[in-house]
Amino acid sequence: MNLEQEIKEIRERNKRVELDKAWETSLARKIIIAVLTYLVIVLFFYFASLSKPFINAIVPTLGFILSTLSLSLFKKLWIKAKS
Repeated sequence: MNLEQEIKEIRERNKRVELDKAWETSLARKIIIAVLTYLVIVLFFYFASLSKPFINAIVPTLGFILSTLSLSLFKKLWIKAKS
């Protein structure tokens, strides 16, 4: 009986880990991060009295998105070099 419970717990843990992995690479997560990044930058630009905060916040947001998208490429290259 104890072994069955341990197997059940391991399967539940594996399911949680798989869901966490799926979330980390999901399009929904990337979109949410991009939107939140944009909003934070807009607020900063607005309160810093910079011109056109809604337009000017696009550039750093795109830079952030491009940097995060390229990380998976560099990770693959790093793994390939190490193996």
